[in-house]
Amino acid sequence: MQHLTVPVTAFAQNCSLAWCDESRRGVLVDPGGEPQRLLAAIAEAGVTVERILLTHGHLDHVGATLALARALAVPIEGPHVADRYWLDALPQQAAAFGLPDCPAFAPDRWLDDGDAVRCGEETLEVLHCPGHTPGHVVFFHRGAQLAFVGDVLFAGSIGRTDFPGGSHPDLLRSIRERLFPLGDAVRFVPGHGPESTLGVERRTNPFVSGRHG
Repeated sequence: MQHLTVPVTAFAQNCSLAWCDESRRGVLVDPGGEPQRLLAAIAEAGVTVERILLTHGHLDHVGATLALARALAVPIEGPHVADRYWLDALPQQAAAFGLPDCPAFAPDRWLDDGDAVRCGEETLEVLHCPGHTPGHVVFFHRGAQLAFVGDVLFAGSIGRTDFPGGSHPDLLRSIRERLFPLGDAVRFVPGHGPESTLGVERRTNPFVSGRHG
């Protein structure tokens, strides 16, 4: 499986295009904005997107979802239903940041821990990792040892928990009990910033070593 990450909008949010080598069919993870730029990246990569996947309901990760779902004629899958209130509040999120209106929507499929989603001929495992938001999910490809973790974990940092529904203890449990057991060799694409590996973060990230509580 291959992937391409395209940072979008002023939030520098990592939207990822992932695809199966054999079929060149794949998924778009967290299209936060700039739909025309993302459509151009998809065309340049020569990938047929079959579905849009969402890790959580924050505007900077879902802002272009409806436009792209319509343009590509594909379903939306994720996040966990516990993030319904974030998707319902998208108009208010947009107004709070002075951004153009973003209509509320619901995905075609809510995801739960242990679910699987197709990426061409490949399968992505779904891990429910609450903390940043209560309905946050992570997508993991075991064969490629690659995870799309949204705003759970970053290179040298962790997700914020000061938004409504956030929980610092839940976030730490998600990282330590759901992500780290996947193995040190696993590479991850965070919602913002550079990629890293779970091993590097387990050893060096101060926010999960105990030094920051």
